[in-house]
Amino acid sequence: MRSDLLAQVLAACERTPRAAAIVGGRGQELTFGDLRERALRIRDRLAGAGLAPGDGVLYAVEPSPEAIAVALGVVAAGGVLVLADPGLAPEILQARLRLARPRWVVAGALLYAITSVGPLRALVRRRGVLLPDLRDPLPGLGLRHAYTGRWLPGVPKDAVRLRDLRLGDLEGAAATEVRGDVDDPAAVIFTSGTTAHPRAVVHTRASLAAGLEIFRDHFPVEPGDVVHTDGLMLGLPALIGGGTWSMPGRGGVLFSRRVTHLYCVPVELAGIDRLPDSVRHLMLGSAPAPPAVLRRAIALAPGAEVLSVYAMTEALPIALAGAAEKLDCAEGDLLGAPLPGVGVRFADDQELIVSGPHLARGYLGEPPHTEVATGDLVRLDDQGRLVLLGRKKDMILRDGFNIYPSLYEPAVAALPGVADAAIVGLADPVTGDEEVVLALVPGDGFQEQAVRARLPALVDAGALPDRVVVLAEFPYSSRRKLDRAALRAAVGR
Repeated sequence: MRSDLLAQVLAACERTPRAAAIVGGRGQELTFGDLRERALRIRDRLAGAGLAPGDGVLYAVEPSPEAIAVALGVVAAGGVLVLADPGLAPEILQARLRLARPRWVVAGALLYAITSVGPLRALVRRRGVLLPDLRDPLPGLGLRHAYTGRWLPGVPKDAVRLRDLRLGDLEGAAATEVRGDVDDPAAVIFTSGTTAHPRAVVHTRASLAAGLEIFRDHFPVEPGDVVHTDGLMLGLPALIGGGTWSMPGRGGVLFSRRVTHLYCVPVELAGIDRLPDSVRHLMLGSAPAPPAVLRRAIALAPGAEVLSVYAMTEALPIALAGAAEKLDCAEGDLLGAPLPGVGVRFADDQELIVSGPHLARGYLGEPPHTEVATGDLVRLDDQGRLVLLGRKKDMILRDGFNIYPSLYEPAVAALPGVADAAIVGLADPVTGDEEVVLALVPGDGFQEQAVRARLPALVDAGALPDRVVVLAEFPYSSRRKLDRAALRAAVGR
């Protein structure tokens, strides 16, 4: 029988109703019992207001314990969370909405106000933020609305209120009834694509549950544990395991809690000076972790297991590798052995193709798939572990030689005095042949000539850079990954 993500969360809520389930960044706390009750009341309120199974719901609620209750309530009502990010430029959001065709918007009252009330809208525009009017972000959709928080000007008059609901008895079987099937869409997550051709991944309650089970086996959580993360894929396993989900905040809130499990994006680790001694598991993900970050993670949490996760939105997760073994890998970026249940095969050009029960249903508007191409060029080492050679789209062609940046970047970034390293190609507009540029971010004791002298021992002769450029920092995309296009522009000037 396929596992049901929502049923697992609700069952955990029933086991320990008085324990703390979620602690928000400002210290607001929600018990398991309160989380279950709010989610089910929101389910009933939305269903009673006309939300039908399969209806897309543009979800624009600021991260908080209440936001998690809203998300669970939407899915329990049979709705599909559309994670299209209203903070993007209006034309990008409109392209995404044309593809997703949601029937509802669920947003915070404040967001409705600042996107539709004249003075507030003008204020955020003066600060360079272009937000669409959530009351009608794409004319012609005929959207219904619901809001969280206290009513504010700008909230549509007929919007459904999701605050302080009192809808009667929640006892008995009806209290845990979840509309729809586990294999029905539960979330639509936009990942890439152009304004004209956006791409969105469709996950079901079953596919998300399968991915969480893989995480739980390698990131075990028990009652009393505190998992600090802003991501659903580790926050929900914390709830299912009976632990407390701690959400990020400001002003050192992280260190005021007895955090036992921490998830961190590599670029964020640079801003952390210390970690609580209570941390037993530290997981790095969402972007590659260069050697300097791995060494810093080990130093910050010497008593913790430090893991780097390899995953993609279409298949969460694929592999895990320990920080020490990644540092010991001399050629390429070690991703780790495929996790149990994850199927892997290789295309003729070494592109990794994955499958498994955690695989997304497919891309929105396209036929379902049974496997997905990662876009990564990967090899298996003699221990059966995946080693990243590079991204297909990042491959550099010079003098007929294929250069895979990820094959060399970890070794260069591990050199003394180097904080990070990246290799990019700049194509000649006439010949198409590419100039190879090594970009470096200096660390303590950086000496450019010493780095140059070490390159022949680390980089194949056919891949040695034409130029070395030193930058104060690398550009990152909105998804906190290295923005190679912006990096190419920076080193090309």
